[in-house]
Amino acid sequence: MDPTDKAILVSLYICSLDHTQTPLERIRAHYLLPADLYMRRIEDLISKGFVERHTNRLTFIGRDAIKVVLVGGVFDLIHPGHIRTLLGARSHGDVLVVVVARTSTAQKIKKYRQVFHDEELRKELVSSLSFVDLAVIGSESSLYDTVEFIKPDIIALGYDQTHSEKEIAENCRKRDLNTRVIRLNTPVPGIKSSKIKEELGESIYGI
Repeated sequence: MDPTDKAILVSLYICSLDHTQTPLERIRAHYLLPADLYMRRIEDLISKGFVERHTNRLTFIGRDAIKVVLVGGVFDLIHPGHIRTLLGARSHGDVLVVVVARTSTAQKIKKYRQVFHDEELRKELVSSLSFVDLAVIGSESSLYDTVEFIKPDIIALGYDQTHSEKEIAENCRKRDLNTRVIRLNTPVPGIKSSKIKEELGESIYGI
């Protein structure tokens, strides 16, 4: 598929989840694409069955033309391990969606974890990474509510995340989600947020 057409499909998909931008605004923020050319490309994608005419939403064919990768985490302190992990996840698809854990969820997973930045700020930090297409705050009730909302093709787990690939795959199947679960390696082993916080001291996070 033509890279510009794929970029338009990605923008339509992202904007179906996040309504803060129109697809045209989003794609023009990333590419020097004139509005009239965008409209001609949209019309061509409609004629090929990738996009619905009246809603400009992706058809099943259009959605199948892009591969969406989902990664989740706390991201309280973004470090090289996070960057390499997210880049590794991005390499498996066309779209990278990052789910930022709610503070309450993070503290359920690790009872004595201290989270220094609130979830909106952590989402803002993750969103600022150029290779992240969309960052969302996770559901308070269940991880799978968010997965059902995103409908990713791949869920990528970090090398040190405790989630079971088999359990996640089974829960996705129960919700009729055809999602593959993979485990990422890190080329920067041993770098962990908890270790960095401990060595730097908590006072730095009081700013």
